[in-house]
Amino acid sequence: MHPGIKVFAPASVANIAVGYDILGFALDKPGDEILAKFKDRKGLVIKTITGGKGLPLEVEKNTAGFAAQRFLEHIGEADRGIEFEIRKKMPFGSGLGSSAASAVAGVMAVNELLDCPLEKRDLLPFAVQGEQIADGSYHADNVAPSLIGGMVLIRDNPSLDVHRLNVPKGLYATVVYPKIKILTRDSRAILSDQVLLKDHIKQSGNLAAFMLGLFNSDFALIGRALQDVIIEPQRRKLIPYFDEVQEAALKCGALGCSISGAGPSIFALSANSLIAEEAGNAMKKVFTDRKIRTKLFLSGINQEGAIKC
Repeated sequence: MHPGIKVFAPASVANIAVGYDILGFALDKPGDEILAKFKDRKGLVIKTITGGKGLPLEVEKNTAGFAAQRFLEHIGEADRGIEFEIRKKMPFGSGLGSSAASAVAGVMAVNELLDCPLEKRDLLPFAVQGEQIADGSYHADNVAPSLIGGMVLIRDNPSLDVHRLNVPKGLYATVVYPKIKILTRDSRAILSDQVLLKDHIKQSGNLAAFMLGLFNSDFALIGRALQDVIIEPQRRKLIPYFDEVQEAALKCGALGCSISGAGPSIFALSANSLIAEEAGNAMKKVFTDRKIRTKLFLSGINQEGAIKC
């Protein structure tokens, strides 16, 4: 009997200010782990979930289970006896792709356990389906970077036309997670489906300039481009003291600062780790001065994505 395997799938920052539902990057940590092993009885089961209070053990209601089951059906192994132990190492509803990491870890674990019938990148559709049951939307801006790593552009979500972007040497991320709850469903619900032409033009310029800045390792251009004029203005009111946190990061020299995914986490990008650390401490202080507990994460851009450990 196969002794089993352990897979780690990292957290991710989606949208990156100027790329709503089409940009994301992977962090080194936090992330989720899944232990998978064969069992005698037929079917996939989730034995335990640690660190994820209230998450369902039912395969069809769990992002990791759902993704893994769809993959098993695809390869003709729907009844294969497999047991999961899910170890949530990141907060649910944090804006760090918690559901995406679980879905990625689930499908990756089964693929590794079965000696990789599919290439890593080909697992993407199943992971996206898994995350979809959590927030109701079919998008890969968290799932793709968590799976394949790096800075990722999704040209088109329905067809999963996904591309990795150049990451300049030295680019570093800061993420501050204030312990308040914002669900992705709720954060999406407040968004208007109308965009002013002038805002579309400005956002398009910022998105193009951001990608050009990455390609040319032009930190100054990246800094000028990291300004969200469409989504951030609608969502910032959901996060207490957002304006002060953003200002603190920029004063420390961060290239840009905005909402990570649906929030409440706030990210900043910096040209080196020292600025990233100083920005992180300043961002965190805004919350701690108001007696709001936080977690601070400092990370390069994770180029590996999900791994077997």
